[in-house]
Amino acid sequence: MTVLRILTIPDPRLKHKSIEVENFDLDLQEIVKNMYDTLYASGNGIGLAAPQVGIKKRIIVIDLKVDGKSDPITFINPEVIKFSEEKFINEEGCLSVPEYYAEVERSKEVEVKWFDENGKRKKKIIKGLLSICIQHEIDHLNGTLFIDHLSKLKRKLVFEKLKKIKKKNERQSKN
Repeated sequence: MTVLRILTIPDPRLKHKSIEVENFDLDLQEIVKNMYDTLYASGNGIGLAAPQVGIKKRIIVIDLKVDGKSDPITFINPEVIKFSEEKFINEEGCLSVPEYYAEVERSKEVEVKWFDENGKRKKKIIKGLLSICIQHEIDHLNGTLFIDHLSKLKRKLVFEKLKKIKKKNERQSKN
């Protein structure tokens, strides 16, 4: 089991655009496995994009745990090909923006095409929580965080809150 370090804001690597995966090989399989290990070790994450662990590739792992059972799905080079006009607002959080949640507007449904980790092409209309999650994670691949969808004032408050948390954690680790 390999747990990778999750990058948190303001790490500039979170703002980089990821490159497409070209080789569906053992290296890719290892990255995907390590990403799932990291996701599960986080304790509360449901999705993880490769840039969040410092890998600039278009890889996403998601596990919404249906009825308490693991239900992992891997997206390689995912692309939304259609957004529904109908939107909804949902509270989102992010492993790269710890302890902060905010309401974000997303499309209710998205049509997505991607490859699985074996290179098999997939295409599906995605709804509900998975729709929110895939839009959130594809944003990561494009260097966008969920807080980038918020007003300038709210983003400023996020950074102030995270500074306080960091100072508190530093004080606790000294004791």
